[in-house]
Amino acid sequence: MNSKRPVNLDITTIRLPLPAYTSILHRISGVILFVGIAFLLYGLDLSLGSKEGFDQLKECLQNPVAKFIAWGLLSALAYHLVAGVKHLFMDVGIGEGKASGVVGAKLTIAVSAALIVLAGVWVW
Repeated sequence: MNSKRPVNLDITTIRLPLPAYTSILHRISGVILFVGIAFLLYGLDLSLGSKEGFDQLKECLQNPVAKFIAWGLLSALAYHLVAGVKHLFMDVGIGEGKASGVVGAKLTIAVSAALIVLAGVWVW
């Protein structure tokens, strides 16, 4: 057994690089979208069922909580899309290095933040 192996596995003291955080956020945004699809499909079914259902959904979406949820889903979609495009570039060999990975992570955060702000302006 190698005695030089690290024994500190306390997750709160481990410092991850920025690309690791963007990758984790990419996975979290995917889970949010997966769960949010159920609500979106219910709203679609309600709106296409009848005129009363459409009016009910329209009234529900005027609620600030519903607007916040819609903004959250749009934010998750924007981040997931931008991070997915970054991963597609990495799949073809662009931005695979350590330094370019940090630049790609910063670019992902910046573009996503701009899109999230635009989505908030659009929803509110």
